[in-house]
Amino acid sequence: MNKKPKTVYEEFQAKGHSRRDFLKFCTMTAAFLGLEYSAVGKVVKALENKPRPAVIWLHFQECTCCSESFIRSSHPLVADIVLDKISLDYTETLMAAAGHQAEKSLQDTMAKFKGEYILLVEGSIPTDANGAYCCIGGKSAMQIVEEVAEGAKAVIAWGNCASSGCVQAANPNPTGAKPVHKVISGKPVINVQGCPPIAEVMAAVVVHILVFDTIPQLDGLGRPKEFYSRRVHDTCYRRPNYDAGLFVNSFDDENARKGYCLYKMGCRGPVTYNACGVTKWNNGVSFPIQSGHPCIGCSEANFWDNGPFYQHLPSFPGFGIETTADEIGVGLGLVTVAGIAAHAITTNVRKRRALFGKRVDDSNVDISKE
Repeated sequence: MNKKPKTVYEEFQAKGHSRRDFLKFCTMTAAFLGLEYSAVGKVVKALENKPRPAVIWLHFQECTCCSESFIRSSHPLVADIVLDKISLDYTETLMAAAGHQAEKSLQDTMAKFKGEYILLVEGSIPTDANGAYCCIGGKSAMQIVEEVAEGAKAVIAWGNCASSGCVQAANPNPTGAKPVHKVISGKPVINVQGCPPIAEVMAAVVVHILVFDTIPQLDGLGRPKEFYSRRVHDTCYRRPNYDAGLFVNSFDDENARKGYCLYKMGCRGPVTYNACGVTKWNNGVSFPIQSGHPCIGCSEANFWDNGPFYQHLPSFPGFGIETTADEIGVGLGLVTVAGIAAHAITTNVRKRRALFGKRVDDSNVDISKE
C-alpha cells in the first residue's frame, strides 16, 4: 500500500525542525514572493496541508548552467527546496540512479502522480534530422518532452535555451532547436529567462507553485511578472550616470574606474527585463553591471542574434527622443533646461494673471457708493 506523501510541515518535523523554524520559513517565503505580512497565514496553511509536489527535471541541448545556478540559491537554500520542500524524482544531473533504474524512476513518477507533477525543462529541443541530435534511452528529445509533458500539471522552462532557444537556435540553427513552448501545447509553460536565470528567481517560482497551487502571473513572453516586470536599466545603480550623460568609452578608461554608465559599451539593460539589479547574484553580492560588464540581454528572446554585444544600441523604447548614446546627456540637459524655463514662464504667467485679475476686480467696484 502506497503511503500518503508528506506535507512540507511533516517533512519539517521529520527533519527535527521546530514549529518556530517552520513559521520562520513561511514568513521568509511570503517575503520572498513579495507578499504582505497578512499573507503569511495563507502560506502556513498551504504548507501544513499540501503534500510535497513531485518534480521531473529534463535536460536537453544546454550547458547545465541553469542547474549550476539553481544549486547556488541561498534564499531559500536550494537544499531545502530540492531535498525537503519538493520531491525531485527524476533529473539526469542530480539523481544517483542511472540506466534502467533512472528510466523506471521516470515512468513510476509519471504514472503515480499523473496530472500532479511539475515538469522542469532545461535546454532547447532539437527538431531536425528526426531528433537525432539529442537522444536519451533510444528516444528523441521531442518524444521525451511530449510524453512527459502530457501528464504534467505545469511546465517550467529553465533559462534562455528552454525559453527561447538561446545559442543553439541562433543562426544558422543547425539542429532546428526550439523552445519548449513551441514544441508542446495544452499545458501552461512558465519561461524563467536568463543565461542562466538568477538562482533565487528559480527557487521562488517553484515555491510559488508549491504555496498557491497555481502558476504566477506571466508577461507577454510567458515570464513571471514578479521578476520580469522592470528593466535592468530601471533598477541599475549606474542609472544616475546615464541620466547625467556620463558613459564608459572603453573598458580601461578613467570613466570605467569611476563606475559610469556602460551603455556605450553595448549594455542591453534598457531593453532587458530581469531582476538582476535588485536580486543580484552570489548571495545578493553583485551582478554583471556591478562587476564592470554590460548587460547582454540574456533574459530576452533571440539575444544571441541581437549582437554584436559590445556595440551600443542606436535607440531604445521608452526614450524615443534619443538616437545615440552621445546625444543622451545633451538631450536630457536640454529637456531639463526647457522644463525649468517652462516652469518659470508658467509661474510668471500665473502671477500676471493673478495681478491682472485683481486689477479687473478693482475696476468693477461701484465707486458711486463711495
